[in-house]
Amino acid sequence: MEHKYINIKQASEMLGVSKLTLRNWDRDGKLSAKRHPISNYRVYLAEDLEKIIKQIESGEKPIRPKKEKKIAESEKPKFYKLKVIHMQD
Repeated sequence: MEHKYINIKQASEMLGVSKLTLRNWDRDGKLSAKRHPISNYRVYLAEDLEKIIKQIESGEKPIRPKKEKKIAESEKPKFYKLKVIHMQD
């Protein structure tokens, strides 16, 4: 099965959003990007973009990524500030 990939500029034009918005969506998990194996640029599946366009056209509710559970205070790593004193010879 062959997939068609679209670069970030083309994807931003298709969706009518900025490239920065697409990067933020990728970071937030709203729209995942793949990476080109040679250039490491973000590329998007055309199918994923078409799904988003259909959601926009249908007036469907926005995509909300699941929030991560908060770590309890007792499970958080503890950091201590050390005071360093330098001695002269």
